[in-house]
Amino acid sequence: MHTVAVVLAGGTGERFGTGVPKQLLPFAGRPLIEHSVAAFDEAPAVDTVLVVMAASHADQVRAALVAGGYRKLAGVIPGGPTRVESTRRAISELGSGECDVLFHDAARPLVDQRIIADCAAALATHRAVGVAVPSSDTIAVVNDGVMADMPRRDTLVRCQTPQGFRLSVIRRAHELAAADPRFGDLPATDDCGIVLRYLPEVSVHIVLGSERNLKITFPGDLALAETLLRDGVRAQRPPASR
Repeated sequence: MHTVAVVLAGGTGERFGTGVPKQLLPFAGRPLIEHSVAAFDEAPAVDTVLVVMAASHADQVRAALVAGGYRKLAGVIPGGPTRVESTRRAISELGSGECDVLFHDAARPLVDQRIIADCAAALATHRAVGVAVPSSDTIAVVNDGVMADMPRRDTLVRCQTPQGFRLSVIRRAHELAAADPRFGDLPATDDCGIVLRYLPEVSVHIVLGSERNLKITFPGDLALAETLLRDGVRAQRPPASR
């Protein structure tokens, strides 16, 4: 099955407090978005990479990625005003055929090859997969500032990306969401949530993520990611010969 990685970078990064989208900020010598594109470009199980970028910067990113020589890059398309709309534009771009698709947030620059390979392998037997890590914290449900419930920690995970699907599955889930006049009352924050809500008969298989696969949301996250990247590089280097 042909596998497409969709790097979602349509947001403007308002919470980050910079004048440009955080995806374009420098990180370890190149724009943040390039780290995700490079990871999927290097992944043996990925055939093509599609980037969804904020419309005002799509041309800039397209030129930079073409200049970077990413051989699997299929295109850079403008995103929508929300993550859901950006995903739908990617689905539309992929057409009516069938393939496996991995949706990844560009704000997670440290996604590793093991996670990508595990997602692609899982899609050989599952129609939907989500990357997640077990919750090390106790999570409480809160109503009006008061704890209302405390689910068992061993039933909780923290979701990451990529999230993978058979294209026909995620296309149908978004069609049903778009046709639901009440979708906006409880908007989904990711694509697994849309599949769970509109295609409950489709099981979403869990792929183990990594604590390194963090999401850059605030300026402090960028510094943490730099540290994790440096530590990871040091760990991979062989000891010096004596």
